[in-house]
Amino acid sequence: MALSATVRAELAGIVGPANVHDADGDLVAYARDATPLFTHRPDAVVFPADTAEVAAVLALATRQGVPVVPRGAGSNLCAATVPLRGGIVLVLTRLNEILEISADELLARVQPGVSSAVLADAVAAHGLLWAPDPGSRTVATVGGTIATCAGGLRGLKYGVTRNYVLGLEAVLPTGEVIRTGGRLWKDVAGYDLTRLLTGSEGTLAVLTEATVALLPAPASANTGVAYFPSLAEAGEAVARVIRAGVVPATLEFLDRACIDAVEDFAHLGLRTDAGALLLFGDDGPADLVATHLDRIGAACVAAGAVEVTTAREVAQAEALLAARRCALPALSRRGGVTILEDATVPRPRIAEMVDRIDAIAARHDVAIATFGHAGDGNLHPTCVLDSADDTDAVRRAEAAFADVFAAALDLGGTITGEHGVGAAKLPFLAARLGDDQLALLRRIKTAFDPAGILNPGKLGS
Repeated sequence: MALSATVRAELAGIVGPANVHDADGDLVAYARDATPLFTHRPDAVVFPADTAEVAAVLALATRQGVPVVPRGAGSNLCAATVPLRGGIVLVLTRLNEILEISADELLARVQPGVSSAVLADAVAAHGLLWAPDPGSRTVATVGGTIATCAGGLRGLKYGVTRNYVLGLEAVLPTGEVIRTGGRLWKDVAGYDLTRLLTGSEGTLAVLTEATVALLPAPASANTGVAYFPSLAEAGEAVARVIRAGVVPATLEFLDRACIDAVEDFAHLGLRTDAGALLLFGDDGPADLVATHLDRIGAACVAAGAVEVTTAREVAQAEALLAARRCALPALSRRGGVTILEDATVPRPRIAEMVDRIDAIAARHDVAIATFGHAGDGNLHPTCVLDSADDTDAVRRAEAAFADVFAAALDLGGTITGEHGVGAAKLPFLAARLGDDQLALLRRIKTAFDPAGILNPGKLGS
């Protein structure tokens, strides 16, 4: 929709003319996020400075029926911040202050535009740990991490973002400011709106502050790598590790295609003759970490590993972690468009799921490499295409991923473990939730957003 001159003038009056962008170059830049194949230009990009400005913008948008899409860094991978119906993209990166770090209470208060890495570094200086660890941590904002309930490499041991959100300041679409939760680990007064807003993808309210839980930083950490003939043996190793009573901080896998891509990209000395790689690590007291890594290594050998190596120094451990973190950029070098998806299955069915993915890729004549979080069953099948202009290849890739999501559901899993639904997964949500749950989501959406202005075309629409 086109914004009227009156609305544009009111926006400028709220946030200042310099913070309302509507030039073609600005609109194109905010027409998409990190998700390929989804794009739609907004009518304006607005940069508020505080909660009061957010509230005024939302109240104006509700009165005028203007769509508003809240956005942080735009690093999400489900098209959650693509403005499908135009309107205003509300960029929250100016709200970028860490307001408080309390070592006594093990918490921090933070504005939504602070990046996850900046928060992690700040609390580390106090001997504390911000546990959520999304792959895009250097750019992903805390607000976006909460809005998508992001996961990451530490999910098995530490859980996901929702486990660390104690309270929120949120602006409703009608302009009211609410505070949910607070500073307490134990608080059961009323419905748990904090948990409801976490993962709501900007469809219910705009987050302007979060109170997040921290942990004491572990005393030490180390990492190792095991190579296997195939993912079947790697999957058996994961089961043996859990049965051995070890819940590692890191338990990641790469298939053969990912190993080749990463080694070609980063030259880390990975074995390219292996069918699968299992990256494992733990943190805590040094003696316990050493014991756990020994147990993990033994479990890998018992499952058929052809080689197991433990890092001897910090630099080597960081290099091993880099092998997992650079999987996406390594694969992206192989084509013009990279479609990275996520689906989750029960841990014992990882190898079966990867076999199904390989069969699906062959059936649709597309190349799919798979890596992911072996510890929690979260897989990232990734398809690389030469160009988005190759409509036949895009069609085949989309059909392949539809089959991938169906396979995950068939194995008792879900269509998304950590990326979120956004626009990309919305066509598959009914298969996961069923019609009755979808209807309930819509009623909740209407209760929060009666005018339907917040992130329309996504969850609850």
